[in-house]
Amino acid sequence: MYMKKHLSPEEKTNLSHNIVLADIFHRMASCYRYMGPAERFRAQTYDNASRTMKNLQEDVSTYATDLRSLDKLSGIGEGIGKKIIEFLETGSIKTYEKLLKEVPVELLELMDINGFGPATIKTLHDELKINNRDELIAAIEAGKVEKLKGFGPGKIENMKRGLKLFKESYSRMLLPDALKTGKDILGTIQKIPGVKKAELAGSLRRRKETIGDIDIITIAEGKGRKKIISKFVSIPQCNRVLASGETKASFLLKRNNTQVDIRLVSEQEYGSALLYFTGSKEHNIQLRLMAKDKGWKLNEYGLFDEKTAKRLAGKSEEELYRMFRLQYIPPELREMRGEMEAAKKGELPRLVELKDIKGDMQMHSTWSDGTEDIETIAKYILNKFPRYEYIVMTDHSQSERIAGGLKPAEFRKQFSEIDKVNKKTGKDLLKKGVEVDILADGSLDLPDDLLKEFDWVVASIHSGFNKDNTGRLLKACEHSSVHCIGHPSGRMIGKREAYPVDWEKLFEKAAITGTAIEINAQPDRLDLKDDLVKSAIEREVAITISTDSHALSQFDNMELGVAVARRGWCTAKNVLNTRSWKIIEQFKKKKKNNAAKIL
Repeated sequence: MYMKKHLSPEEKTNLSHNIVLADIFHRMASCYRYMGPAERFRAQTYDNASRTMKNLQEDVSTYATDLRSLDKLSGIGEGIGKKIIEFLETGSIKTYEKLLKEVPVELLELMDINGFGPATIKTLHDELKINNRDELIAAIEAGKVEKLKGFGPGKIENMKRGLKLFKESYSRMLLPDALKTGKDILGTIQKIPGVKKAELAGSLRRRKETIGDIDIITIAEGKGRKKIISKFVSIPQCNRVLASGETKASFLLKRNNTQVDIRLVSEQEYGSALLYFTGSKEHNIQLRLMAKDKGWKLNEYGLFDEKTAKRLAGKSEEELYRMFRLQYIPPELREMRGEMEAAKKGELPRLVELKDIKGDMQMHSTWSDGTEDIETIAKYILNKFPRYEYIVMTDHSQSERIAGGLKPAEFRKQFSEIDKVNKKTGKDLLKKGVEVDILADGSLDLPDDLLKEFDWVVASIHSGFNKDNTGRLLKACEHSSVHCIGHPSGRMIGKREAYPVDWEKLFEKAAITGTAIEINAQPDRLDLKDDLVKSAIEREVAITISTDSHALSQFDNMELGVAVARRGWCTAKNVLNTRSWKIIEQFKKKKKNNAAKIL
């Protein structure tokens, strides 16, 4: 999601310097990419700087005492450092302002979307004088684009799909952004005098991968409601008030115009309001139909006897589900995927929780495209995640040149460093892993003798996104050294659609060979998708949850991966990294034996 082209001083004050600089550097990278191959190294430099800003643990102003202190940050050289200091001192960067006048910056917003490379955007601008998305849509509809050389029906169709993805991503927040924003607002509301209780509702509470708006349900009695609403619409995140009454208020967020709704209810209405505004719509409709069959009426105010209007329940969700003789259904399962039937039989699973996770199965260091060295990562994990028994270092293999993939000899050097770090920390925390590329023919880009030396092998596809990749994934599953398939669908939320895969065949092969399937917890991946996770575990496929971290701040994304697993009906038993490394070794041994039988 993109920010405004220009931010007011007030908006800059209310946003982290890191967020604003990450966005500026990302835009500068796009500008240089648009300018052509001669500027590709400068584009990469600004992309790296953007990632560094996004992943900093503290505001960049705390580092910016001088250029030398900034130089210690990964991806920040002297040139970028000067621009950071310039921004902190003046609120702008002259080079950036100059670039905005030289390129069609609004059109460049499409560059992250599949189907819109720099050459495509440059042709559209130079040949048709297109400057933004609306002009592009009009040109496509008028048939102007198809007249350009190299813009055949397939290309046009890819562009249309890309525009649709862009529209969806522009109007919705990724789950982690919505969670952070929602929790910040919730924390502010809970401090307002008169607020007895408040909780997030809507699709955010159900942990959907993208969020359209933020809903909050609050217990507050009548007398103080006006003051509460007044304080609510005055909080720093509020940009424009849409509505303000005694029981409800709505405003748009400063950063991205996402709508936030708060509803004030009595203690007796709290459970029914939370249930109603959490959804899903289909889940609520089914409950209302069940109520009608019993002569009841269910709405956001409570459960009532239709004839007498007597209140039967509504104080809590648990109370409401008990009235229907249903197990309590966790918010993540309220999607009409069989939860009602399971709840009637008392067969809902005990869903996996964040506290169940014993380790992280994929991450990257400075050996490839990560921002931190191995020792820094190990010390951070030991301090921040003391419950973790292991983490797997899975830097890229040699085919991933842009990501700095390693050659066989380099992996063996990395093994030595891992051993040294484990010895230094006194813990057998770090495991030797790899994210190995699955090549076009399904083979792997590292030799078998090296693959056997790794503690954990994740096999992933990083190319050929426009074709059916079922065959490549099946062949990787059959390899005796492949323990897990990484980000299996290849999708990037709002940027790239999943490539075609015959999921039934893949899950069958994974179950037979004993190959795990990953839930990649990167916010724009969340891959495997929740409905496919449910299909996988129904076929007894083992799931791993990995953060695929490239920076320290990303290890917190495990919460997102667990949310996907919960939406996919996973218990702790379904998730391999809720187990000890001893159990994982047994899993690996079984995989090796299964693969040998197939061969």
